[in-house]
Amino acid sequence: MFLGSSYLNLDAKGRVAIPTKYRDAIKGDNEGDLVLTADHGGECLALYPLSKWMETQASIRKLPNMNKGVRNLMRTVFGYATEVKMDGQGRIMVSEPLRDFGKFDKKVVLVGQVDKFELWSEDAWLGGSGDRVSIAEDSIQNDDSLKNFSI
Repeated sequence: MFLGSSYLNLDAKGRVAIPTKYRDAIKGDNEGDLVLTADHGGECLALYPLSKWMETQASIRKLPNMNKGVRNLMRTVFGYATEVKMDGQGRIMVSEPLRDFGKFDKKVVLVGQVDKFELWSEDAWLGGSGDRVSIAEDSIQNDDSLKNFSI
């Protein structure tokens, strides 16, 4: 299970080290194989263990591709998808197109999303002002799927 956030650095070659606490789970289930792609929301990258990526890919492929929004989602998610493997130091390579998409500089934040991660530029995660990223209250109140949800 991937939870919490970790503040990390991209090295000069565009690599980022996965925190030690996640490495065994990734290696055990997927032998270190991951897929890194653009998030369809356009603000961050999504990092999937290979087994979860296969499920996600199958779900997306079932969507009606005659729908323009679905085609755009497919172009973004599949078009940027890159297979990555953790090296001996637990690092993965973030390709230049993905670094550009995420507007990454040197500092990034890896955010656990239970069965995958999001990778944010630190500036975007902090909202450019040092405050953590937040979801606008409107988007929660106007989303019918969250109407009766409570945590």
